Amino acid sequence: MFRKLLLSLFALVALGVAAQSPKYIFYYIGDGMGMGPIVAAQNYNRLILKNDKPLTMMQMPVVGWALTYSASSDITDSAAAGTALATGSKTKNYMLGMNADTVAVTSIAKILHDSGYGVAIATSVAPDDATPGAFFAHVPNRSMTYQIGCDMAASGYEFVAGAGLRGTETDGKPNDLLDRFAAEGVQIVRGPEGAASITAARALLLNNEGSSRSNIGYTIDSIQGTLTLPLIASTALKQLERTSPDKFFMMIEGGNIDHALHGNDAGASIKEIINFDEALKVAYDFYLAHPDETLIVVTADHDTGGMAIVRSGGIGNIDYQKVSKEEFSNFCKAMLKTRNIFTWDDMKAYMSENLGFFTHIPVSEADETKLKKLFDDTFELRNTADQKTLYANFNAFAVEVFNMFNNAVGVTFCTTSHAGNAVPVFAVGVGADLFKGFNNNTDLPAAILKAVGK
Repeated sequence: MFRKLLLSLFALVALGVAAQSPKYIFYYIGDGMGMGPIVAAQNYNRLILKNDKPLTMMQMPVVGWALTYSASSDITDSAAAGTALATGSKTKNYMLGMNADTVAVTSIAKILHDSGYGVAIATSVAPDDATPGAFFAHVPNRSMTYQIGCDMAASGYEFVAGAGLRGTETDGKPNDLLDRFAAEGVQIVRGPEGAASITAARALLLNNEGSSRSNIGYTIDSIQGTLTLPLIASTALKQLERTSPDKFFMMIEGGNIDHALHGNDAGASIKEIINFDEALKVAYDFYLAHPDETLIVVTADHDTGGMAIVRSGGIGNIDYQKVSKEEFSNFCKAMLKTRNIFTWDDMKAYMSENLGFFTHIPVSEADETKLKKLFDDTFELRNTADQKTLYANFNAFAVEVFNMFNNAVGVTFCTTSHAGNAVPVFAVGVGADLFKGFNNNTDLPAAILKAVGK
């Protein structure tokens, strides 16, 4: 009799554990964040920052992998990958929130929102970009930013954040997109000061007027007065705690990781991953306070650049880098407009100050000769071509300088585009075991819904 009673008690306990589901769900997506850049960032975290703990994502007890191919290619784009991570449906590259047959599919954010969860969707790039858009939009092409913005306004979500809306003009003239947000009762705030002034039930946080709409700026460029991903994450959490304290879903994308990796900018990409991990700590600290009610899942939509560590001992050189490759290229293009006033000695001084060349990072005689010739070809003869990538066109001189800098850091890239590598999955909290092992990217949203009993 006692044995039967004991077994019954065990069964009830097991049933209670099985019935437990997370009230608070955090979904962090590092755009382009393959394992190579993560390991490089961890090396920087361990060797240069001297942290005795690994990156926050690497402290999570459940680790898995996810395949990223799309319905149209072994190498996905962010729209198809974002759709898979948001809806559990494979689709063709460039399609957003639709399956391969152009039929709208529903995101987990929408499903949870309809079930009473508060929802926040935030990114360090444009909120109408591919990954965030996959959680509320349904368009056959990711370039349809006006319609994506309309879907964003109509979503009902409590919080959306990013650099800027790109669909506010049609044929060069203002359209009704901002009016649609106003009609939905969405409070639009801008910059760090605006982040602290949210009072409405729904809010859209953007960078300050005059800033880039495509991204909030690279961490390595230290742009004053701009949003940061940790600030965006903490603002999203505060909004959800205020409007939906009982249960919520929050997706945070580190979009600038992808931009830096497309540019093959090792230093900027490592600093972006460190920044993403600091934003992740916002969720992790919340988990530590609510361990029996919280689920955190961290992954990437795809690998970008195929970055690999190929030589030891150079990771600390990224601290001599004060500007991103994009900012360096923009500087070069600005100097081209001065018509031969800018000299080789001027360039050497700029590289020394902003990249550590010639002072902290040795430049061989052969490399200096190579750079001097390319400088002459670019700035005097003006007969070099830009390197075109997805988000930027880089001045030829900047490309070679950063090839040398990457070599000094000890990393290399195999492409300026996406790669078909599997991406890591990290998880902690209620239902985390659902994410271990080898997954398809479509498995992740299904596992989140399973964790909450849907």
